[in-house]
Amino acid sequence: MEPEPETLNTPNGDAPTPHRPITNPDSLLDVESYSSLYTGRTKITRLLFIADRCGVVSMQLEALRMAYDEVKKSDNTQLFREVVSKIDGRLGDGYGPDPDWSAAVERKADARKDKLENELNAYRTNLIKESIRMGYNDFGDFYYAHGALGDAFKNYVRTRDYCTTAKHIIHMCLNAILVSIEMGQFTHVTSYVSKAEQSPEAVEPIVAAKLRCAAGLAHLEAKKYKLAARMFLETHPELGNNYSEVIAAQDVATYGGLCALASFDRAELKAKVIDNINFRNFLELVPEVRELIHDFYSSHYASCLDYLGSLKANLLLDIHLHDHVDTLYDQIRSKALIQYTHPFVSVDMRKMADAFKTNVAGLEKELESLITENQIQARIDSHNKILYARHADQRNATFQRVLQTGNEFDRDVKAMLLRANLIKNEFYSKQSKKLHNF
Repeated sequence: MEPEPETLNTPNGDAPTPHRPITNPDSLLDVESYSSLYTGRTKITRLLFIADRCGVVSMQLEALRMAYDEVKKSDNTQLFREVVSKIDGRLGDGYGPDPDWSAAVERKADARKDKLENELNAYRTNLIKESIRMGYNDFGDFYYAHGALGDAFKNYVRTRDYCTTAKHIIHMCLNAILVSIEMGQFTHVTSYVSKAEQSPEAVEPIVAAKLRCAAGLAHLEAKKYKLAARMFLETHPELGNNYSEVIAAQDVATYGGLCALASFDRAELKAKVIDNINFRNFLELVPEVRELIHDFYSSHYASCLDYLGSLKANLLLDIHLHDHVDTLYDQIRSKALIQYTHPFVSVDMRKMADAFKTNVAGLEKELESLITENQIQARIDSHNKILYARHADQRNATFQRVLQTGNEFDRDVKAMLLRANLIKNEFYSKQSKKLHNF
């Protein structure tokens, strides 16, 4: 019998958030456990993404089956047809086109749309700002539920002209952010995060956490990994499962941890990640990422690379991270190589290759690249397979510092003499008198 998954109680008393299952290189992603972390449209799109990307037929069909069941709970007939086309009859008659369900949903949608249009026209006639705002907001919800994301975005944004409080503006921004993320328009995400953060009133902790996550996703998409890491690291643990329509708490740990490893130096990693009490709550949900960060900081590179290897297959199935996995992994590995060589005058490349689970020839090419990019100050003895650190010329550096200090002293003395002469000749007082008389 397998042990129960660990849980973490959230500070605001919500239901405990389950840990994402620990993976290993030979295990497949538990699609059911993974999808349970999300709700709404993102749950379906993530399942479809897994079905498109994974090379295991059983996992693909499981993801499609779950996507079919989930989409039948919604009013999105467009997404339903997409799911059915991907299944292509492979799951039997119970998971095929359902024209009766589609027709019923569309009839209900038409009636709902007519009602909303009549109500909005009445609100416009009466010129009640709050009612007009609610009318456009209802239209946005309607279009979002039915998969018309462009129309949903337009209606959510129209509510801005009728917002009368800071809470209304924040609500509008969160709706616009949600739709923009679904459409992949991350420039809009950045814009509306900024608008929400400019609210004159203090933003609630959960709302602030949502904005940090949205900004983190936008920076991640733009490959600004350091900014993305900062946003995820600043996310308050009160987020819990309150933003499951966009992101899970486990994603905050994974995205933030990997971006930090790829972009932070050793001091920042210690201060902003390892010693970050708030982020520690997220890391507890994904033990692999937590141990990966600690192993990297402790220079246990073999274990660090093992964790990276075990995570990679599943990270490639992540809808936001998949395009960045190889880049992040390359940057993390390069930082590990630099960190390994930094304390030593010379390094035996055979031992180093063993530590990084590669051969000497492969390691030599990696080191050549880092030396060419001036990230490692060293030279390679290809015959003896030894890396020698190239130390700066201390004598020359001392002379340069002395010359710089002399130039600064000369500049300061000239400035002091000039000031003394100005005071001696009463330049300031004469000028001030002229201005006063004028």
